[in-house]
Amino acid sequence: MSKNKLAKFAEMETFPHVFQFPAQIVVNEHPNFEMKGKWNKSFFGNSNPIVLELGCGKGEYTVGMAEIFPKKNFIGVDIKGARMWTGAKYSFEKKIPNVAFLRTRIEMIHYFFDENEVSEIWLTFPDPQMKKVSKRLTSSGFLKLYSRFTVENALIHLKTDSNFLFTYTKELAKLNQFPVEFSTDDLYHVAYNNPILDIKTFYEQQWLERGIAIKYIEFKLQKKAEILEPDLEIEHDQYKSFGRRPKYQTTKI
Repeated sequence: MSKNKLAKFAEMETFPHVFQFPAQIVVNEHPNFEMKGKWNKSFFGNSNPIVLELGCGKGEYTVGMAEIFPKKNFIGVDIKGARMWTGAKYSFEKKIPNVAFLRTRIEMIHYFFDENEVSEIWLTFPDPQMKKVSKRLTSSGFLKLYSRFTVENALIHLKTDSNFLFTYTKELAKLNQFPVEFSTDDLYHVAYNNPILDIKTFYEQQWLERGIAIKYIEFKLQKKAEILEPDLEIEHDQYKSFGRRPKYQTTKI
């Protein structure tokens, strides 16, 4: 590990709004996170809605939304601490009161939030996982996981460059009759006067520079005994993505 990364990890330990729990610590040492169900009371000191950004990367969205919406509380979640350091340091220096960061695996997120504690979830440019349904952050499995700690009709936001993931998510929402509040395959050509559009992640800037349209869907997650998976063929993305292994062919999901 580089000295730069080690320095970032060390500094992260000093930030009062950063909570770091790798998988082995969660399971073996902290099966009951002390703030589970108490984020508003014990950390934020208010009763405002809690919004998560899962896979927050450098935290651009977490911090940007916290600045735009002071009456909501935002928590960025990611396992990559060196990336998260960017947003954590900025929000610490700017003394932004309604933002926190949680370093852990998304699969373990239910250890940290209690029933009805979260009102919205943002998924900003996650890996589309074209081969592995169970790893898609909008899959039935993950949506069932989210429903364990979200309110009824919690808003799920997906912003993505991937037409594959956008189509898959749209079809899953349709199949399960989740109310879709807004959906577009070219966000910056149909949406205007929305301050959220001014927030762009590092990778989003690169997609836009390559001329790739940004897709967006917002739907309400209803708590159901069963969430169905769509059974259809979706064409794989036909371009090489940043940091993804591209084996592009049409497959059945």
